[in-house]
Amino acid sequence: MRLKKIIAVITVVLIIDSLQIAEACTNFMVTKGASTDGSTMISYSADSHVLYGELYYKPATDYPENAMMKIIEWDSGKPLGEIKQVRHTYAVVGNMNEHQVAIGETTYGGREELSGPSGIIDYGSLMWIALQRAKSAREAIKVMAELFNEYGYASSGESFSVSDPDEVWIMEMIGKGKGEKGALWVAMMVPDGYVCAHANHARITTFPFQKKNDWFNKKQVVFHSPDVISFAKSKGWYSGPDKDFSFSDVYAPVDFGGARFCEMRVWAFFNAVNSEMAKYKDYAGGIIKHESPYGFASNRLPLWIKPDRKISNHDVMAFMRDYLQGTEFDMSKDFGAGPWDLPYRWRPLTFKVDGETYCNERATATQQTGFVFVAQARNWLPDPIGGVFWFGVDDANLGVFTPMYCGIKSVPKAYAEGNGSMLEFTWESAFWVFNWVANFTYSRYNYMVTDVRKMQQELENNYLSNLGIIDEQARILYESDKEQAITFLTDYSVKMGEYTVKKWTELGQYLMVKYIDGNIKKEKDGKFQENGYGIPVSPDQPGYPEKYLRKIAEDTGSKLKVLEEPKH
Repeated sequence: MRLKKIIAVITVVLIIDSLQIAEACTNFMVTKGASTDGSTMISYSADSHVLYGELYYKPATDYPENAMMKIIEWDSGKPLGEIKQVRHTYAVVGNMNEHQVAIGETTYGGREELSGPSGIIDYGSLMWIALQRAKSAREAIKVMAELFNEYGYASSGESFSVSDPDEVWIMEMIGKGKGEKGALWVAMMVPDGYVCAHANHARITTFPFQKKNDWFNKKQVVFHSPDVISFAKSKGWYSGPDKDFSFSDVYAPVDFGGARFCEMRVWAFFNAVNSEMAKYKDYAGGIIKHESPYGFASNRLPLWIKPDRKISNHDVMAFMRDYLQGTEFDMSKDFGAGPWDLPYRWRPLTFKVDGETYCNERATATQQTGFVFVAQARNWLPDPIGGVFWFGVDDANLGVFTPMYCGIKSVPKAYAEGNGSMLEFTWESAFWVFNWVANFTYSRYNYMVTDVRKMQQELENNYLSNLGIIDEQARILYESDKEQAITFLTDYSVKMGEYTVKKWTELGQYLMVKYIDGNIKKEKDGKFQENGYGIPVSPDQPGYPEKYLRKIAEDTGSKLKVLEEPKH
């Protein structure tokens, strides 16, 4: 699979553009020693052209003995089968449960020979079943491993972020191919004080082989399937010593597309927090060296790095808005950004001109996002208070992260599952309100984004500054009446969700009035200026930038040239 010709690019593009739900997602991971306040954080953007962004909620539930659970594939909605249900499940808000365990994912595909394994547990089911059954990140990994061992795995290659208030893990897995049950997998704990990331490409390379998975031994920081290496050897894909075995290089070798479209997003995050990442720029740009033994890529990014500074929850939100700004790959700088510096590119990822193939960049912030989150877990607070699920719909760059405490009993109606769909617009839906504002903003991005940023920062700064106050009020209530504290947190989370959608609706109305028909109305003291009789003063009418006008002139030749009147 280590192809050097353009077919490698096309293969990755087909993988990224064809999968239905989470085909091109991004996860960042921050350990408590790397964060400003000692919390752990993982982020996730669920990127898909067909995914409706909503906040899933599953209440804690008791089940009778011998109850069964239906497995519905997240990507397609197709029934896959049934599994045994446990007697009690934990409440889950989005991708975080009541014990502050959170899980995110990115899909990477992997070797074609390993596609179509025999099983009924897809990657989406793995996440939410584990969240309903696990009190810690380690236990969540154990639950996932037991599920696909018993019932088989039904998806392609997948990377998971798994966190709790104390630990952050990266887990990568892939099926064994048609007719084969189970999965090949490795899970590694990110060292405290470090950050990690993955974005649609397997990232675990070498790892210390373990004789057994001692799940509750805190000293064990690597788990894996017992046949993860022997299976590759049996297929003739690897013949070296165990210590040199690389999970990614064997089961999902990196090619141009894997580096440029996927690892680029990891590099952008690492580059933002560590001053030594410039040396990996060529790799992120798709230049892969094969100087290591067995033909493995030799210039890959490290799995995790130590940041130059501590990282806050607000920082992680900003990283999820990355469009490669500040680098030579900045999507707002080349001609593809149009006259208004739009940092997005419509699909496909590659295109041909005169027989040559070119690519668009694929950044963390992307228009086809269903939902995005930053899951923050804090071990110094009771679980219902310590877990904050910062949730947003649509693209993080033009959206808002609103706090949802992990112990709440309901979610805002505007975000709730079943409130609208991809085929049904409604003003009652947060997803549609945010998409309405974003799609209008695309039309004059470099002007409108200033107003979007102002409202975005106003809302998030308010939520962030009030977090400690809400925490303390909830903690005091929790000491005397746990249910009252949870009711307080539920009311707060629901109201903030409703408030966010209300303010964003007002923002959209404001943008429509201010920027109608390519004009920009003048303002003073927060009001649009008018002539005293209800008529707006003459608006600004900024034309196209000179660089764009030059391209128009070059493209049209003399067709648009104004002819001088002959002199008499």
